Amino acid sequence: MIGSIRGKIIQKTDKFVLVETGGVGYKVNISPDVLSKAGKIGEDIFLFVHTHIREDALDLYGFMNTEELTFFEMLLGVSGIGPRSALAILGIASIQTLRKAIGTSDTSYLTKISGIGRKTAEKIVIELRDKVAEINLSEKGGSSLRDELDALEALKSLGYSQNEAREALKKVSPDTNTNTKIREALKILGGK
Repeated sequence: MIGSIRGKIIQKTDKFVLVETGGVGYKVNISPDVLSKAGKIGEDIFLFVHTHIREDALDLYGFMNTEELTFFEMLLGVSGIGPRSALAILGIASIQTLRKAIGTSDTSYLTKISGIGRKTAEKIVIELRDKVAEINLSEKGGSSLRDELDALEALKSLGYSQNEAREALKKVSPDTNTNTKIREALKILGGK
């Protein structure tokens, strides 16, 4: 199994990077968050990798840190969640926000993710709640999930798409209240 990869980026798309190492180019599927952190074509990159083997394919999924990889693999443990769905889930919100949603059994937050219905969201909560509960209890401070949802809805009401709003909120400090989140997100969105 391939556990990590280091090499030069020779191609970048919104779904994967092609990493050349040892004369071989590896197609590594990545989330939008990893894409934004990856360097430019020709630059070196290091990714932690999950190798997914199927009957007809061997796919690689890359992550910037082990926390993302571990959460991705936890999502794969949920029946009905494949690697593409798990990657989509990771691309929508921060791991901390996803943990809070799962730990508080907030299926309404998870169903806002494209492709995740009520039943799938309930499965995720039931199967992962105990695994993330310990992590959530050990985290001090931070904002409530309600603050995050309120800020998201406020940005959407101002005319921003759900994806634009989520991307901006990912960059905002999680230890702030709703109004501060909105102000900081608007500064980020205005700077584009």
